[in-house]
Amino acid sequence: MPDPRLGLNELEAVMAVARRGSFRQAAIELDVSTTALSHTIAKLEATLDTRLFNRTTRSVSLTEAGTLFLEQVGPALQDVRAGLDAVRSHAAGPSGVLRINAFASAARAALLPLVLEFLRRYPKVHVDLVTEGRLVDIVADGFDLGVRAANLVPSDMIVIGLGEPQRYAVVGSPAYFAAHGRPRTPADLLRHSCLRIRLPNGAIYPWQFERKGEVIRLDVDGPLTLDEAGVARAVVQEGIGLGFFMEQDVQPDIEAGRLERVLEDWTPPRDRLCLYYPNRRNPSAALKAFTTLARERNLA
Repeated sequence: MPDPRLGLNELEAVMAVARRGSFRQAAIELDVSTTALSHTIAKLEATLDTRLFNRTTRSVSLTEAGTLFLEQVGPALQDVRAGLDAVRSHAAGPSGVLRINAFASAARAALLPLVLEFLRRYPKVHVDLVTEGRLVDIVADGFDLGVRAANLVPSDMIVIGLGEPQRYAVVGSPAYFAAHGRPRTPADLLRHSCLRIRLPNGAIYPWQFERKGEVIRLDVDGPLTLDEAGVARAVVQEGIGLGFFMEQDVQPDIEAGRLERVLEDWTPPRDRLCLYYPNRRNPSAALKAFTTLARERNLA
């Protein structure tokens, strides 16, 4: 149990620093000065008589005690937030902040229409949408909801389907295909210039294909490695090489003739995107309203 002398501000400070891995970024999130935040953490550590963070001039990381603090206090703090939001919203309707974590292409294609409709219905709610490629523990990192492919959602979460099943697309510019020809099978890609994809953990993402039960993963080669879909799309449009994208990210370019698709029969629909969240005793009015709307759209 947290020391009874501790307040929500101190607990929120620990969560923000752990989430951001930076006192400066956490201070921006909490709208306080870095000095004030550092003082709050130091005071809390003195009260607990233990260090929660390892600090260097370049990084901030949790100590073993800090990790234990986060695991034990984080879920309880979420319940406290939800309880306070429920009381505030009892008469006035949904309000407060709703924090959502998703990867960028999911946010653009499937989540954003839901968020926009939600904000039109509930203007007192502020949605804090964080897009990143890495997988996060939404409870430990202070999020209310997450969006991931169905196979990546933890088994103890409540899940709501979101949008249609996703597909990959291999594309190139008309100029590239005119100069180099079109691959007919995934193996042909090994003779083409392809943009490599770097994951948030630094690993190179293999291009994945499947047809009639045959699964192929290729470590393609080419002149450039990128980690952002918008930049990669611009490079492919310039004819530098072929790209491997989520279908919805390049569909407008295909329809406009800026890009052409190949190997479509090797890219079947994959796992559906899902909205997921933990089962809480007292979900906030904002969370209940958002998940209700998501279910309505899922059934439409």
